[in-house]
Amino acid sequence: MKQAQSYKPNLMVGDQSYPAYQLRNLLAYLRHHHGEEVVELLCSQIGVGLKELEHLQVIYVWQADFAMDFLQSYTGDMEVGAKVGQQYAVEDLDFLLSFFNQCDTIGDCLQFVLSHPELVGSFTDTLIIEQDDKLHIRWLNTGKISLARYSCQFQHSVCGLLTIGSGLAGQAILADKILLAEPDRSTESLASITGADILCNAEFNEWSIDKKYLSLPVRYKFDEDKVNTISNQQASFIQVLLEEIRKTFPDCPNMEQMASSQNMSSRTLRRRISQAGTSYQKLMDQVRCQAAIALILSQEKSIEEIAEVMGFGEVSHFRQSFKHWLGHPPGHFLRLNET
Repeated sequence: MKQAQSYKPNLMVGDQSYPAYQLRNLLAYLRHHHGEEVVELLCSQIGVGLKELEHLQVIYVWQADFAMDFLQSYTGDMEVGAKVGQQYAVEDLDFLLSFFNQCDTIGDCLQFVLSHPELVGSFTDTLIIEQDDKLHIRWLNTGKISLARYSCQFQHSVCGLLTIGSGLAGQAILADKILLAEPDRSTESLASITGADILCNAEFNEWSIDKKYLSLPVRYKFDEDKVNTISNQQASFIQVLLEEIRKTFPDCPNMEQMASSQNMSSRTLRRRISQAGTSYQKLMDQVRCQAAIALILSQEKSIEEIAEVMGFGEVSHFRQSFKHWLGHPPGHFLRLNET
């Protein structure tokens, strides 16, 4: 029986910050398996030099997203995200070591990861469900990322978390079950790395873990010379826009109004958003979708009342929009997540 659930709208996009150590790990995998020329090609496409990357703490989310897409497209391997995630080592976590050094248990570490997307980076919103002796982390594709790329990001995250968790605990930490929202295919590597039962053709991407692992103490011996590093977060123009949209929701500003509030022309605003790998409509949809999910999961209002709060004149329009955002109509989404 489900006992509690928590929705975390952690999706990050555009020029928001993403940990650079994750890109370094991805490039190390490409270098080892495909050679230096491929690494240089990817770096040239995202505008980051190899020498420069050695000294960076953070990159942009769009650069990390592009790199993950490049990784899967170049290798043609549906499990490459899992294989890259398996390569992580605790000592490579850069400024995050300062935070994990303050955690007593693996559960504390996981809670930090799930609660601080601005520090650890996140490609997704999540729904966290406690069910008996299991913890379930469900990914919600509010960014409407392609199925293959989203699966690659999901596998990378799950395997990376389990690998780092095992390093922090000094013993193997395994997943219980992994659900994939994609057709049946070979999942041999993913199963081997995570120890989980894998099920394809699911409604969502989701992984679960036995709560017994969360109480394990952090036994990793931190190097004091590395745990005092401070994150040098970059200022994010996209974050400014998202905060402005959320502040005025549901009467969100159109492109011209937002440009005026930022003291620039609509053309300049459109160009800056495009350079960050997104669009103004996608930002608007992200805010609306996240607000709708939170209202639906609270079960405090009917679908008709939510549509009105969201600023929709017709409830049918709201249902259509929600299905466009998340792939399911509101009622179906609610039934999937009922406690």
